[in-house]
Amino acid sequence: MVYRFCENEQFDFEVLVLLGAGWQKGSDPGEVLATASALRDADGRGWFEGWAELARRVRSDGERAAAAGRRTSARDAWLRAAGYFGTGLVAADALDDDTRLLPVFRQHRECFDRFADAWEPAAERVAVPYEGTELPGYLFRPAAGGADAPTVIVNNGSDGPVSTAWTMLGAPAVARGWNAFLFDGPGQQSMLFEHRMPFRPDWENVITPVVDFLLGRDDIAPGRLVLAGISQAGYWVPRALAFEHRIAAGVADPGVVSVVDSWWNHFPPELRELFDSGDRDAFDGSMREGLAEDGEFAAYWRWRAKPYGIDSPFDLLTEIGRYDLTGVLDRITVPLLVTSPEGEQFWPGQSLRLYEALPGEKAFVEFTAAEGADLHCEPLGRALFEQRVFDWLAARLGAAA
Repeated sequence: MVYRFCENEQFDFEVLVLLGAGWQKGSDPGEVLATASALRDADGRGWFEGWAELARRVRSDGERAAAAGRRTSARDAWLRAAGYFGTGLVAADALDDDTRLLPVFRQHRECFDRFADAWEPAAERVAVPYEGTELPGYLFRPAAGGADAPTVIVNNGSDGPVSTAWTMLGAPAVARGWNAFLFDGPGQQSMLFEHRMPFRPDWENVITPVVDFLLGRDDIAPGRLVLAGISQAGYWVPRALAFEHRIAAGVADPGVVSVVDSWWNHFPPELRELFDSGDRDAFDGSMREGLAEDGEFAAYWRWRAKPYGIDSPFDLLTEIGRYDLTGVLDRITVPLLVTSPEGEQFWPGQSLRLYEALPGEKAFVEFTAAEGADLHCEPLGRALFEQRVFDWLAARLGAAA
C-alpha cells in the first residue's frame, strides 16, 4: 500500500485490518475511511475515543433495529460495533488512566455476544474446563451443517479482538458448512483483561483441554478437527501440534519459530548486546530511560507486554525467548499449511524457516503485494486467503476421510 492512513504504524495497520473485515461484514469501508480520515493525526487518546464513539453510534443503530424486529440489520451492526470497540482498545495503553480499558472491552464483548446470539442458528456460548477455571468460547454452526462437518478451532493471536478472529477464520469456515470454535486462551482478551491470566509458551496445555472438550460432545465429528491460528498463533498452532495429534490439519498464518525476534527488530544492536551481557539492572535502566523519552513507543511497549504480566524488560524478553519451536519441530507431524505474506513486518523469513523444518505433510502458500494480499495476516486479501487456505483444508480433510 502506497497510501498511509496514519503515521503511527500500528494504527495504520489496524485500519487495513478493519477494511479487510468488510469482506465478512465486520466493518463498513465508508465508516472506516471516514473515521480514519478524522483520526489521521490523532494521538493515542484521540484514537481510543474516536473508534469508541463510532462503535457506540453503530451499536445504537443495532439496538434500534432490534427493537423494530429487524434481526439482520441488528446482527450486522453489532458485529461492526464490536470490531470498532476492539480497534479503539489498541490505544488503551496510551491513556493516562487505564481504568477505561475494562469498561470499553466489556462493551466490545457485549456487542459480539449480541451478534453471536443473533446468528442463525445462534452461536452456543460455552466454557472449556481449564486448570481449575474456564476458558470462554463460542461454537458457531452453519445453517445446514452435517453430522460429519469439520470443526475449525480458531486460535487468536496476541492482541486481536474476538471479532477479528471471527472475520478472519470463523466466518469463512461457517460459510463453507463447517463449525467454528472461537475461544480466549491465557493472556487473550477476557482471560487477560478480566482474569489477569498471562500467556504461556506450552500451548499444547491449552489446546488439549479444548480438544478434550470438543470431542466430549456428541455433535462434533472426531477426526475432523482443524486448528487454525493468526498472528502470534503462528507459533502457538505448531507448538500445540507437536504434542496434540488428534487434529487433522493445521494452519499457521504466518509461520513463527521464535516469537522474541519481532521484539528485537525494534531495538538497536547495542541494546541487544547489553541484554546478552546479562546485566539486568543496566538493561532495565536503559530501557526505562528510552521509554520515558518516547511516549508513543512506551504505549506500544505496554500494549505488547501486558499479556505476559512481567514488569522488568530484561525478564520479559527472557521469558519471550522461551516461545521458540526449535526443540520441538521434529515432533510436528500433523499436516500444516504455513502462509507467507510478502512484506511480513513482524516475523520476516520465519514462515519459510518453519516450513522447511517440518518433517510431515505440509504446504507453503505465498501472498504477494501484486495480488493485494501482502503484509502480516493479509489484511486486504481476505477473499484470496480464504480461497487458498480453505480449499487446501477441504482437500486435506477429503483425503483423510
